[in-house]
Amino acid sequence: MTVAIAVLITSVATFTACDKQGYVDLGLPSGTKWQARNESGQDFYTYDEAVAQFGNKLPTKEQCEELINSCQWQWTGSGYKVTGPNRNHITLPAAGICSWNGSTYGVGSDGRYWSSEPSGSDLAWGLGFHSGEVYMYSNDRYLGYSVRLVEK
Repeated sequence: MTVAIAVLITSVATFTACDKQGYVDLGLPSGTKWQARNESGQDFYTYDEAVAQFGNKLPTKEQCEELINSCQWQWTGSGYKVTGPNRNHITLPAAGICSWNGSTYGVGSDGRYWSSEPSGSDLAWGLGFHSGEVYMYSNDRYLGYSVRLVEK
């Protein structure tokens, strides 16, 4: 009976971490909530597609940097479990990258997520990772990356 109660409490704690819109409060200093899952509809978006479709729901460069610097990152073998200061977490899959010719590479080993900020006429900021390293960088806007939305 005690075991059943412990399982129930764990399930409730996991469920309540995500609000009705699917955003998770990680306890970040800015109060930013991150969507529990990657945006669906298509696997990859160019920067311009992401901005046109999601606008101000894309994270800023600053919000991505806050996620990198304020959270614990644990490689799962196919992405990262990102745990916030309040112990809630999200998972960022290593979905790979879609190149200019439509071929996909890095699935299971690399993850790239667009921010909302350009870094020049042909470049934009993104959050990137592979096993052992998480970073911000600027890359070509025509590449296809994953999208994870935020609630500001």
